[in-house]
Amino acid sequence: MGGTIRFLLNGEAQEAAGVDPTTTLLEHLRGPLRKTGTKEGCAEGDCGSCTVLVGELTTGDDLAPVRWRAVNACIQFLPMLDGKAVMTVESLAAGSAGACAGEPHPVQQAMIDKHGSQCGFCTPGIVMSLYGRAVGACGAGAPVEDVLAGNLCRCTGYGPILEAAREVVREEAPDVAGPLKAIQRETMLSLAHEDPVRGVTRRWLAPRGLSELAAAAEANLDAAFVAGATDVGLWVTKLRKPPQTLIDIGRVPELKTITRVGDALRIGAGVRYVEAIETLAGRYPSLGEMMRRLGSTQVRNSGTIGGNIANGSPIGDMPPALIALGATLVLRRGEQTREIPLEDFFVAYGQQDRQPGEFVEAVIVPRGPAGQIFKVYKLSKRFDQDISAVCAAFAITVVDGVVVEARVAFGGMAGTPRRASACEAALVGEPWTPETVDAAAAKLDEDYTPLSDMRASAAYRARTARNLLVRAYLESAEPGVATSVLAEAAHG
Repeated sequence: MGGTIRFLLNGEAQEAAGVDPTTTLLEHLRGPLRKTGTKEGCAEGDCGSCTVLVGELTTGDDLAPVRWRAVNACIQFLPMLDGKAVMTVESLAAGSAGACAGEPHPVQQAMIDKHGSQCGFCTPGIVMSLYGRAVGACGAGAPVEDVLAGNLCRCTGYGPILEAAREVVREEAPDVAGPLKAIQRETMLSLAHEDPVRGVTRRWLAPRGLSELAAAAEANLDAAFVAGATDVGLWVTKLRKPPQTLIDIGRVPELKTITRVGDALRIGAGVRYVEAIETLAGRYPSLGEMMRRLGSTQVRNSGTIGGNIANGSPIGDMPPALIALGATLVLRRGEQTREIPLEDFFVAYGQQDRQPGEFVEAVIVPRGPAGQIFKVYKLSKRFDQDISAVCAAFAITVVDGVVVEARVAFGGMAGTPRRASACEAALVGEPWTPETVDAAAAKLDEDYTPLSDMRASAAYRARTARNLLVRAYLESAEPGVATSVLAEAAHG
């Protein structure tokens, strides 16, 4: 076990010893390394000013390609970069492809030519997102509006930035596989930050396998699990309540796979959104569209489906959809595993059915019956990169015009993601008609007593929940019908 973090920064090997494990990559870049091109805006993974690229080997093979991701440096803990490569905006003009040393990179030049920068504060993050798109980083195949959804700008109105983005052409990503293999750690990274007065204040463990993870979890019952740090990062940067012990699951290969078990998908707890979206969208297009709006490119490149489940948020976007699909959760403690329906994991607000030392290993998502109507809807104040006010999921099976099975789940309507049993009962055995849907929608008032908060009023939540069920019916009865402003625009 070692206490030194090793990584590549703009192609050069770096070592960091004795650092607090909750130090963010942004703090380390702007502090000891004096790489001040990367800016701090929100410190919560929202504005994109701190966007950098992170590269990691896809396998342990010497010839393994490097997979690059655009991430928010403000909520990436420094130990998460051990054995990986980081690119900041400073690297682009240093003899990169298409530029002589010291000259602007083509992405930077496009921003200059199209007047895509005014105050300049957000510009480095935008440049790195566009550079990630140019080199084919994860998520960069999406439309440019999606790629830039995680980069906020107060000055330009985005038009000039989008014009600059259209000037960017594809290029080869830096080849750092050899140097990465040379510095990649083969043993567990274990850090302990020693304060001269208080002694050990923070501990970080990064197990390399499932058994190591299970042992670490049992030995550290108060530990916080870290996957993408899109949630835990805010405990540090916003709440100022860093956990004393953190266990990083990001290096456990068994948690990072999607496998087929019969006709079901088994998704490991460490699978990132960007790695799952194509597979899930292929089976469930409506879910894929919702996932496209879940966070930003940077968030989807870091956050995991297992983490979204484990933190138990009542407004997490994935649980309602997975509950409607009848997903099963795999929990592990030591060498023992147990499986429970996902809906039973959420006991009450802030409380999950997870024993001390137990962690989420995987979620199993079954395939619905042929012809099943499956719809997922997300309502939020901003279309992109916003937390849901209401998230609804409907899995309804209709045979010969009659509803034979209905699973309806909502987020944002109660203290946990929860099924709507009264609504479901009003649907099953009845004809799939507007009258049945209206009656079932009225039953949602028995299922939920929503609260008013900064995202929506109780009245808004109650009304839109009913309307979303009606929307699911309309879209199933008349495929292609325009049920949203965007759909209306697409139809001319």
